[in-house]
Amino acid sequence: MRYITLTSLILLAACANQNQSVTTLPSPEAQSMQAPIAQIKPHVTQLHGTQRTDNYFWLREKTNPETIAYLENENKYTQAQMIHTEALQKSLYDEMLHRIVEDDASVPNRKGDYLYYSRTVSGKPYSIYCRKEIKPDAPEEILLDVNALADGKKYMDLGIFEVSPDHSILAFSTDSSGYEQFTLQFKDLKTGKMLPDTIEKTYDSAAWGNDNATIFYTTVDEANRPYRLHSHRLGSESQDDKIVYEEADDRFFLNVEKTRSGQFITMSLESAITTEVHTINADTPSEALKVVLPRQQGHEYGIDHHGDHFYILSNLNAQNFKLLRTPTAKTNLDSWQTVIEHSDSVTLNSIAAFQNYLVLWERSDGLPQLRIKELNTQGAEHRISFDEASYDVWPSTNEEFSTDIFRFKYTSMKTPSSVFDYDMKTKSKTLMKEMPVRDYDRSQYVTDRIFAEAKDGVKVPISIIRKKTVAANAKAPMLLYGYGSYGYPYDASFRSSWFSLLDRGMTIGIAHIRGGGEYGRQWKLDGKLEKKMNTFTDFIACAEHLTQNGYTQSDRLIIEGRSAGGLLMGAVMNMRPDLFKAVVAGVPFVDVVNTMLDETIPLTAIEWEEWGNPNQEKDFHTINAYSPYDNIKAQNYPATLILAGLNDPRVHYWEPAKFTAKLRATRTGTQKLLLKTNMGAGHGGSSGRYGRLKEKAFEYAFMLDQIGVTK
Repeated sequence: MRYITLTSLILLAACANQNQSVTTLPSPEAQSMQAPIAQIKPHVTQLHGTQRTDNYFWLREKTNPETIAYLENENKYTQAQMIHTEALQKSLYDEMLHRIVEDDASVPNRKGDYLYYSRTVSGKPYSIYCRKEIKPDAPEEILLDVNALADGKKYMDLGIFEVSPDHSILAFSTDSSGYEQFTLQFKDLKTGKMLPDTIEKTYDSAAWGNDNATIFYTTVDEANRPYRLHSHRLGSESQDDKIVYEEADDRFFLNVEKTRSGQFITMSLESAITTEVHTINADTPSEALKVVLPRQQGHEYGIDHHGDHFYILSNLNAQNFKLLRTPTAKTNLDSWQTVIEHSDSVTLNSIAAFQNYLVLWERSDGLPQLRIKELNTQGAEHRISFDEASYDVWPSTNEEFSTDIFRFKYTSMKTPSSVFDYDMKTKSKTLMKEMPVRDYDRSQYVTDRIFAEAKDGVKVPISIIRKKTVAANAKAPMLLYGYGSYGYPYDASFRSSWFSLLDRGMTIGIAHIRGGGEYGRQWKLDGKLEKKMNTFTDFIACAEHLTQNGYTQSDRLIIEGRSAGGLLMGAVMNMRPDLFKAVVAGVPFVDVVNTMLDETIPLTAIEWEEWGNPNQEKDFHTINAYSPYDNIKAQNYPATLILAGLNDPRVHYWEPAKFTAKLRATRTGTQKLLLKTNMGAGHGGSSGRYGRLKEKAFEYAFMLDQIGVTK
């Protein structure tokens, strides 16, 4: 082999006894050795007067057997380095599994004359999707058993699950690789038999026409971007399907769905900062698309249907969005009428239209809110109140249009995910189900919301949970999470797996840093493009606040982030390696300059409006200043676990692999540096619940090992 890490050679020597599993670690001397990758020809480019040398570019060659062998050897090395934690991993896995009620079911969701729900069975990794007619003693119908679909496969993900309006046909799609390309299939729910219609390489959005025979679906281009809308008529050949629309601009993703009213199919074209929506009357699915409002650069909007009007959320001259409405027959901008004005303190995120009400999901004071607006009165409105200082709440499945009941989900760091039905007429809420957690007593845990001061004086919230018996002092080990990108808020939610850490004395925190959406649109804008550095300095400020105010100390502080949160991890460990004991970076977006230069990679073009386009000199220098791969230095780094997925279409496996290799070649210290690649999955890791628990047990064992917890 031309390319192999020295650490892998060490491991192979340890495993040389034919096919025996690893049972001993390399010697301490071997573990401390640096492991640069042998090179034949570095990849050298010129950009904006800067010569860029990439010694690990060859790792992009997925079809090269040497690349696969390299990743497999890294996995073996990681296994060897962690073999002493196997008993701890098993204990963690057993604990996390014990907390889960394996035989469980979701709250049934009404749609027409049926109640739809899913359930899980002990020993089975995937959900079973079912329904019952709304009548006494109705038998259960099993619509889809994902366990059967997954039989013999390493990975299985369910994309769409859409029942036709007359409840007779199920359209569903599956991905068996993790690459997020789905096969669309159809099942006759009257006979239980599969229909011959099969469509490959679809994306995970679809919508039925009201004729129960036409379905709209999307397909992807070579960069895995959903760019075409098709219509398929049951019984026809997929090659004959009509291309309803094709989006030529690489910055735009295409999505299709149906309004709750059942009257319209909507096609949304979305870039990072611009939207264009088209509609088709679902009663006449063969008609042409009609644009609501042609795209204008920087204008984002979304619609829902009610009666003779569309309700519209728009950021046109309204940074935090405002609510408008327009007649369905006349959607030009002059016809838009304001319903709720823009607010500097409240951000409108989404709307849900019912026959007599509008529900608005919004954010105020850094927290999500639900606002109910009546449509059959003078527009009276009220908010649903919540008691905890830090929490998460969001709309659940609401299929029915003519109802007074709005279903939502609520959770906090110590409140398991809970389903509520809210009567919008009586203003009363009913708990339908709280996720069951075995041997869990919430009274034994305390939560808090504190604030760190960023470099520019901005107050950044941190949500915290710990066990009551664990004092908030510098001796307490702590795990701090962060994300801070795309305007996505990282709200305080419940994870039953956390209690394996909390019960071992750890405190857990979430840093709600800029770049996310916790405080509305400005919070996002202040952490993107030329202001992206705020995301990283905010996180560092949170870590410093925790260490300087007696919550923990640097040699007890572990940090974790995934995807763009993995970018955060790479950036802050370059900037302040002394501040952290250990880092877990999941599928980390760390090779930012190279990825943003490559338009063949999914998400690249659309994300120029998030990160910048390094083909432009100003953007190049901005990105190059923080890109983790480009800023690795000869310094002592914290212990690091890096996780990747071989089939990941969002953050390709080579980004974490290259980052690991360059760290090994450049760093001066000897802390653990491990790369673990899931060779049969994508961005989300293992698809089955047991595989996910095993992965989580491995990550937690790495963390606990770093702070000296052995059982």
